[in-house]
Amino acid sequence: MSRFFHSAESSSESSSDEEEELLDSGDEESELEDSEEDSDADEDSDSDSSSDESGKGASRFMIDVSGSDESDTESVGPVVKSAKDKRFEELEGTIRLIENAEKINDWAVISTEFDKLNRQVPNLIRQNDSKTPKLYIKAIADMEVLVNETVEKQKGTQKKMNAVNTRGLNAVRQKIRKNNKEYTKDIESYRADPEEFMKEEEVEEEVVKPKKPKRSPLEIAEAVQGAEDDGFTMVGAGGKAMQYTPESILKHLRTIVESRGRKNTDRVEQTRVMEKLFDVAVTDYQRIRVLLTLISTRFDSSSVSGSQMSQEQWKLAQQEFSKLLDILESNKDIVVIEGAEEWEDDDKLPTITPGEIFKVPGSVVSSVERLDDELTRSLQTIDPHTAEYVERLTDEASLYGSIVRASLYVEGLQKNPELRVSQEVANRVVMRRLEHMYFKPSQVIELLEENTWKSIDSKRDSQITPRSSAKDSTTLVQSLCTYLFEKSEGIIRARAMLCQIYFLALHDHYYRARDMMLMSHLQETIGNFDVNSQILFNRALVQVGLCAFRAGLVYEAQNSLQEICGSNRQKELLAQGLQMQRYSQISPEQERLERQRQLPFHMHINLELLECVYLTCSMLLEIPLLAQIGSSPDIRKRVISKTYRRLLEYHERQIFTGPPENTRDHVMQASKALAAGEWKKSAEFINSIKIWELMAQSEKIKEMLSAQIQEEGLRTYLFTYAPFYDTLSVTTLASMFELTERKVAAVVSKMISHEELAAALDQVNSVVIFRKGVELSRLQSLALTLSDKASGLIESNEKTLEQRTQGTAHAFERQGGPGGRGGRGGRGGQRGGRGGGRGGGQHRPGGQQFTGGALGRAIQA
Repeated sequence: MSRFFHSAESSSESSSDEEEELLDSGDEESELEDSEEDSDADEDSDSDSSSDESGKGASRFMIDVSGSDESDTESVGPVVKSAKDKRFEELEGTIRLIENAEKINDWAVISTEFDKLNRQVPNLIRQNDSKTPKLYIKAIADMEVLVNETVEKQKGTQKKMNAVNTRGLNAVRQKIRKNNKEYTKDIESYRADPEEFMKEEEVEEEVVKPKKPKRSPLEIAEAVQGAEDDGFTMVGAGGKAMQYTPESILKHLRTIVESRGRKNTDRVEQTRVMEKLFDVAVTDYQRIRVLLTLISTRFDSSSVSGSQMSQEQWKLAQQEFSKLLDILESNKDIVVIEGAEEWEDDDKLPTITPGEIFKVPGSVVSSVERLDDELTRSLQTIDPHTAEYVERLTDEASLYGSIVRASLYVEGLQKNPELRVSQEVANRVVMRRLEHMYFKPSQVIELLEENTWKSIDSKRDSQITPRSSAKDSTTLVQSLCTYLFEKSEGIIRARAMLCQIYFLALHDHYYRARDMMLMSHLQETIGNFDVNSQILFNRALVQVGLCAFRAGLVYEAQNSLQEICGSNRQKELLAQGLQMQRYSQISPEQERLERQRQLPFHMHINLELLECVYLTCSMLLEIPLLAQIGSSPDIRKRVISKTYRRLLEYHERQIFTGPPENTRDHVMQASKALAAGEWKKSAEFINSIKIWELMAQSEKIKEMLSAQIQEEGLRTYLFTYAPFYDTLSVTTLASMFELTERKVAAVVSKMISHEELAAALDQVNSVVIFRKGVELSRLQSLALTLSDKASGLIESNEKTLEQRTQGTAHAFERQGGPGGRGGRGGRGGQRGGRGGGRGGGQHRPGGQQFTGGALGRAIQA
């Protein structure tokens, strides 16, 4: 039977005995707990024995609820605290740690705990009905005083703190200075009367505020709809409506700026907030501040994701940049300039006095540069053969207008000497403008300039490029380049020169472009520039070569294109794609960088046209050279184009050659016909290449090529069949190659004067008289070979020495002065080496003549 019922029927003694038996068999801890509870329940008993007896049995479970306070606290479990109380305790604990660290002068710990303190305060402010805890105000006010005192002590003493403490002190000093600006009023109230300030805190804590009822979504929606006209209402966390007014714009902007770059930041929401703030703004200063922050926030979306900026976001940023320029152009009292002091007081607006200039920190040039970069990145990723690319390319017109307006704004700032605008800023925006026009035809530039100036106020004009210069693209580009030549230096100046060289070559001003390229000496120092400048140099060099080809200067064109086209890396060198080599490996990081350097498709140079021009020029130079070498075995073999030679050898090894299908096949078939003396057939193969239609005045170029093939065919014929003739009539040659006798006589005379042909021209009888030379002995041939090898070794040694000394006076003396290197004026005339061909005539000496330098002349004598 249970002891609860048994105790009611039996006496106290029997129940006591049974209880003792149960306790003996039970646990010792339960016995102690029962005895404690019994003693608490019987407070009115006289002795300990009576309390033990009365505490056993059923009565000990019937404890009086109206007992003392101590019994209540002991009987109830751990106290449950609210979240607010817990956070206040955490705040007190952090402040206590800061105070302890202040006693031992440990500023590293103070800096860490101060950051923790600032992370705890926002939650407390939300729970405290948007009121800052007075304890926090007291802590930061005292800390500011302590920091200032410590800094003053460090200035007046010779014993300095260690590096860790010094860094901590400087960090806390900066954080305190920035943080306390938000709580200036509260800190001043605390310092005025600390005791009264903290008493108010105690009174506020004693007042128990009723909980606000949770608002339903319907009520929140009604609150949003019922917003006042002077602002707008946004719903924040927990359904709390947040009001944005003109007076609070600067505070919200500071909050947004401080949250930039942090994790889990909703940039879309920030953009919406700033768009609303712009609608609320009432002054030009507020609009300028909002637009500067809004444009930067839009750019952040692409920099974080790593992808290009969407077209919609780009257009919005471009429109906002135009609004910014409109405000700055209309209000001359406010200027946006780099390095200006920021307005610190977010509670009130600055006083802008009419007639005085107020500076706002920012950069108009950086914004337009970022717009340009984002458009370029977008064009790099779009397929150029789609309508989307063409549609995206139309945004370049509006971007160019923004660049011109930004240039006019910076030019206006430079007129005021008080602003001290950096010349580098003006150079950057002018360079951007030049980079948007140097590769365009003159008609496109003039149309673009005309539309741009129409959108600009007629009262505004530029001293660098007046409105009148927009009608002449050559004058416009010349004005921009001249300005950069005078005002800039280094990379910008070099890039401006390369842009002008490209523009002149594109518009068939070959000699001006060539002279600028030679006088700039960029070919000697371009290796020290950045990759983008090297790409621009390659583009300018290729364009000069194409210009020389259009002018009929085959030798000059081949020389200009040799370095780029002869490397089989045209795509990579011109930044028009990645050309993977057979045995080369490229890391993903380097591949990403290479793709970032790629030029948009509308800036590309046609690589197929480039290859066609290069191979055609190589054919016109190599075929006569091969014929010359074949008829004169004693001439040192040289190669003009290894790429062309390799293709020609591959073509000759083929057993069966069908009709030509591509550009290379046409050039190889034409080369074979030209070598056989069939110049008409060679001209037909060359002129049937369809790629010539892409060049301006294609018919004129085909006529030029036919004339070049006729002349080179004549030279090839003379080299090939000179050993078999004693005399040859000029009239016969003229009829064979359909040239005038005067032209034939001129070609033969040129070959004789360059010692390419061992002959004489009898103008009386109009015949060419060939001279038979004495065949060289075995010893003489070996001596000539030794002489050539020694000359090549000397030249290679000179090159090595020049690279090591970097063009010092010692290398200058070893080279024998300005004419020491062959081709530049000295040794090239003595021997038919590689340098002599470039410095002397267009063609190498040949025939039966000695070309082995001083040793060869000694053998000849």
